[in-house]
Amino acid sequence: MFIAPITSFLRIALSYHWWQTAIDLVVIGLVVYTVIRFLRGTRGAHMLRGIAFVLITLSALVQLVGGALNLTHLTFLYNKFLTFAFFAIVVVFQPELRRVLLKLGETRLFRGWSDQLEQEVEELVEASNFLSRRKIGALIAIEQENSLSGLTENATRVNADLTAPLLDTIFWPNSPLHDMGVVVSQGRIMYAGVQFPLADSDELEKELGTRHRAAVGLSKEYDAVVIVVSEETGDVSIAERGQLIRKLTPEGLRGLLTELLGGGGDNMPKKKPKLAA
Repeated sequence: MFIAPITSFLRIALSYHWWQTAIDLVVIGLVVYTVIRFLRGTRGAHMLRGIAFVLITLSALVQLVGGALNLTHLTFLYNKFLTFAFFAIVVVFQPELRRVLLKLGETRLFRGWSDQLEQEVEELVEASNFLSRRKIGALIAIEQENSLSGLTENATRVNADLTAPLLDTIFWPNSPLHDMGVVVSQGRIMYAGVQFPLADSDELEKELGTRHRAAVGLSKEYDAVVIVVSEETGDVSIAERGQLIRKLTPEGLRGLLTELLGGGGDNMPKKKPKLAA
């Protein structure tokens, strides 16, 4: 049953030069790797695995049953189904596809990224410093490759320029949005009042509260860089890939953000950021 498709594939592959076949396989591998890496840590990854399982199972059944019983109509209908499935996948993954197009249009290669990144970092540092001095709690997630759109269904859409005064206003005590998180994407404050997933309480030190648990929990599931300001102590920390770097000075925060958000390069000192006294 499975020998015929394999023989057909080998016959087609051998009709080309070996280097042409190798290039084809490398390109296919890169595409698959890019898709998996792009969706890793998001809800889309689980959906993609489910879709792949269904399509592989159906393809195997069609080849098995259709080949054994010579059901040409079944093969025809399955090919039509694949066309429908392609458009359905485009609809299902519309947020991810939209984000890819936005990233391509606003990629750092085309937008003078170093100046913009420096400005974004300065706004984040200024806001964190302001909130820290006044012991106002804050939670800011800077979106990276993995989309945070799955967390924003019940959030408040802002879609405004990233500025320190706006962040200060959002987190000001008694503001309707000050208790939850903010999502920054493409240099803009996209959402406020976002509920982040919490890390287990036993993973952090006992004096750390819900904001720190939310920062670490989000950074474990996504590749976002999360700034958290403690309401009790005013300490500024960064959570990244499940790790929490605490008590950052403004200089330490600036250097770490620049490095994590892509502006460090070879000129960034490879040392631990300076901590507050």
